[in-house]
Amino acid sequence: MEVRLSPAELEVAGLIIETLNLEDVTAAEIEPDAPLFGDGLGLDSIDALELSLMVSRRYGIQMRSDDPDNALTFASLRALTRHIEAHRN
Repeated sequence: MEVRLSPAELEVAGLIIETLNLEDVTAAEIEPDAPLFGDGLGLDSIDALELSLMVSRRYGIQMRSDDPDNALTFASLRALTRHIEAHRN
């Protein structure tokens, strides 16, 4: 089922797919509010590290592993996109 994503969400979804080499999913298939980890997209802590590096390189946003807001930042595609939009250089 395809979901309507904003242009920014579509861009971030594409980067997630590219960064993590997800072959069985398209950007438009990622539910914007579904969890990225666990039951949602099924990502793990290594994926979070790779995503953090991608966000840092692509958008100039420094992400720290000890940031208490990481669980909220990486909660969903929509949450990650909002974080990027609020902090990008």
